[in-house]
Amino acid sequence: MSHVFPDLPYGFDALEPYIDAKTMEVHYGKHHRTYYDKFMAAVQGSDLESASLSDIFANISKHSPAIRNNGGGYYNHILYWNCMSPNAGGAPQGKLAEEIDQTFGSFEAFKEQFTQAAINTFGSGFAWLIVKGGKLVVTSTSNQDNPLMDVAADQGEPILALDVWEHAYYISYQNRRPDYIDAWWNVVNWEAVSENYTAAIAAGA
Repeated sequence: MSHVFPDLPYGFDALEPYIDAKTMEVHYGKHHRTYYDKFMAAVQGSDLESASLSDIFANISKHSPAIRNNGGGYYNHILYWNCMSPNAGGAPQGKLAEEIDQTFGSFEAFKEQFTQAAINTFGSGFAWLIVKGGKLVVTSTSNQDNPLMDVAADQGEPILALDVWEHAYYISYQNRRPDYIDAWWNVVNWEAVSENYTAAIAAGA
């Protein structure tokens, strides 16, 4: 079986004060786990049980809503967790920093564009930084869709994900999504995002 439920890469309280421990505990242990369990139930006994998520997503329009929603929720949260860490934030370095400057004009301009994409995602969804045709693109998706899916308006390789479902922030921030997004920048793990960028470029994204 190729699909496993990964451990959270840090403790529930590791991202405080920006993301509280209770939110992390419920988000990871309840929401993410449920997406995984329902995804596994949906693919059980089929060829999809051992197929890669990227292959499944590339043809997601042919699969059931249960596979689309729960497979997306399973994958999206893995990237979201791995793009955060304690004692993080700041700005990227190296090739990713250079590409951000070239594409968006500056890191601050990129932050503003990404923040607006996250704020303006209607209802529930994710904001993304992706590699598309070798270039960086900021985009967003609804619900648990992602840019690997053939239904996405902007398809590409995700390297940074921000969950803007209310369950990601409601305990601390209530309906103040912009405050959550502002706090989230303090825990972005740019080393991991840079590794994702390097891998995406190497894979020809």
